[in-house]
Amino acid sequence: MLDSLRITEIFYSLQGESNTVGLPTVFIRLTGCPLRCVYCDTVYAFTGGKKARLDTIIREVRQYGCQYVTVTGGEPLAQPACLELMTQLLDDGYIVSLETSGAIDIAEVDPRVIKVMDLKTPSSGELSKNHYENIRYLNPKDQVKFVIGSAEDYEWSKAALTEYKLADRCEILFSPVMGQQNPTELAEKILQDRLPVRFQIQLHKLLWDDAQGK
Repeated sequence: MLDSLRITEIFYSLQGESNTVGLPTVFIRLTGCPLRCVYCDTVYAFTGGKKARLDTIIREVRQYGCQYVTVTGGEPLAQPACLELMTQLLDDGYIVSLETSGAIDIAEVDPRVIKVMDLKTPSSGELSKNHYENIRYLNPKDQVKFVIGSAEDYEWSKAALTEYKLADRCEILFSPVMGQQNPTELAEKILQDRLPVRFQIQLHKLLWDDAQGK
């Protein structure tokens, strides 16, 4: 059994995205990602990091005394031991969410994990990496996120909502690319089209003007 992971950082902050936005959360950021999205704000997590045993990681998480844990990246599922880490955290009583690009199979993710999965929009530059088979493994507590940077992204996302009946399966998040998509315009489009989605802005960038929320 794999018992270690390459970690970029572990930190404690407010959740900046998803439907738990604003809640104190421990973030475990794994190193490495097979995608290169144009708007990526965590390029520093592509390489480097340090190897850590799962028990060491969990021991550090415990020090924060926090109920919520988010496993993020990079792309966490690029490291197979991520699956075991999440299961051990769940067994310890944590509420665990996974932020994943949607490019890697999620079939083996512990069903107790809250999956926050991107569907990559055209402006990401990684549209072809979407693994649409993942949709079948989503359930009502999970979330699909569309990061929207253009009018084309918005129309593509609307079409995907209909094609895959996503709103009947889980919660949907529409998030503007900071500095690229005007958030007010996106909010007004959502209201005009009466979309069954949650609008979100990355809270950590508003509070601390950075990617981490530290």
